[in-house]
Order: sequence, then C-alpha cells, then structure tokens
Amino acid sequence: MTVVAKLTDYARLMRLHRPIGSLLLLWPTLWALWIAGQGRPGWHVFVVFVLGVLLMRSAGCVINDYADRNFDPHVERTRDRPIAAGRVRPRAALALFAALCLMAFALVLTLNRLTVLLAFVGAFLAATYPFIKRYTHLPQFYLGMAFGWGIPMAFAAQTNTIPAVGWVLLAANVCWAVAYDTAYAMVDREDDRRIGVKSTAILFGRYDRAMVFLFHLLTLILLAISGALSGLGLRYYAGLAVALGFALYQQRLLRDRARDDCFRAFLNNNWFGAAVFGGLLLNYSL
Repeated sequence: MTVVAKLTDYARLMRLHRPIGSLLLLWPTLWALWIAGQGRPGWHVFVVFVLGVLLMRSAGCVINDYADRNFDPHVERTRDRPIAAGRVRPRAALALFAALCLMAFALVLTLNRLTVLLAFVGAFLAATYPFIKRYTHLPQFYLGMAFGWGIPMAFAAQTNTIPAVGWVLLAANVCWAVAYDTAYAMVDREDDRRIGVKSTAILFGRYDRAMVFLFHLLTLILLAISGALSGLGLRYYAGLAVALGFALYQQRLLRDRARDDCFRAFLNNNWFGAAVFGGLLLNYSL
C-alpha cells in the first residue's frame, strides 16, 4: 500500500471527508462561546475550541470504529470503513486515537485550571460512548453529553465558572442529539436489530418520527430558556423560529422512513444548529 493510500485511509478513519459530525459538535460549542463571551469570545479561546472540536471529533470517530470493528463488516453503510475492511489495524487506530487526544489536551493546557479539569470528563465521555450501545437503547443521550461537553468547558474557559445557563444549554444539546441521532439510527435500524446493537430508533419503534420532533421541541424550549437567562432579544428567538422550520422539514423527510431520506434528515440538522447560531450573531452584532 502506498503512503498516499495509507494516509487516505487514516483520513477516512477520522471522517475528514464527512464534516457533518464536526459541525454538529461545533455549533453548540459556538452557542456557548458567544453567550459566555456576550458576543465577543476571546480569540485565543475561540481558536482552541475550534481546533479542539476538530481533533476530538476525529478521535471519537477513530475510537468508534475500533469499538465497532466486529459489527461494521455486517452493516451495509459501514462495511467499507478502514478498520472493518482490514486496511487499518486496530492497534494503529488506538495509537491514532491517543495522539489526537494528546494534541487536544495540549491545547486545553493553555486555558485555565477549571477547563483543564473538565477536559478529563470530556475525554472519558468520548472514549466510552462507542461502548454504551452494547448495554442500553439510550446511547443517543450519552452522545449528547459527549458532543455537548464543550458547552460547560466554553463557559469555564471564558468566565472561569459554569452558570446555570451553561447547564441548560448542555441539556438542550442532549435533546438535540437524541433528535438527530435517532434519525441517523433509523438508517441502520434493521442491521442493528440483526447484530444486536441498541439505539433509540429501535426503542421508539413506530413512534420514532414523533419522538424526533418531541426532542427537537424540547431542544428549542431549553434554548429559549437559555435566551431568557442570558437576556437575549428577538433576533435570537427569530433564529429559533428558523430552526423550528428545519425540524418540521425533517418530519417530512422522515415520513416514509426511507434510508436515504432519514440520512438527509440527519444531515439537515447542520442547518438547525446554524440557525440558532445565526440568531446569536444577529442578537449581539446588531
């Protein structure tokens, strides 16, 4: 195998060709940074968190594929992933995971002590999330914690404390993750049933579509509470209204539960997160 082919496989293992995961991790982090910094987050903190999002999302993908190395060959969507296809050895994947985590931790060390301590919790969540679906039908809730842990870290880095709004935003992100990752799990539901992997898509059954919408609504309610706690204005709530429109559009996509449409609904959550951030930008800049 050539060097270029090997590097391509490592890049695919980190999902560099599919930025949606990084975006779903980035948006709530930016929500928190903008609220914590009242629209003017410190540039050093901003750079650290953006780079940290990219590194930790890549690390999460690597450890996820390592954990699923015996499952992925039996799932249509994942059978060609580098570890599943035998192009990257499991030991090499673990080494890459460790290297990515160390780079992310080196960035965090430039921040205050509270943020450094919180980073250990974030690393634990990222490392253990892939194994949760072996034991519970609720891995999407755990994903929300793992993907949202940048929220309390952002408040800690910016203000050296975590106010109530930080925890409300984290709860909003957990609900959002349940919504979008249930749609994602609907793509693989039949394969997951066959190989024994658990998910909210299986747990919710025929109520899956309704539950996706319910958790989108809970997300928006918690985001509205966050806005009230932070004294945000009408422009922010206009962003929430746009996000509601995307949630309704996803309900249309999920109507027939077709694999491709479920995946499109999952991808559409990028615009949901962007709409919320757009409202924040308008609130603080106009």
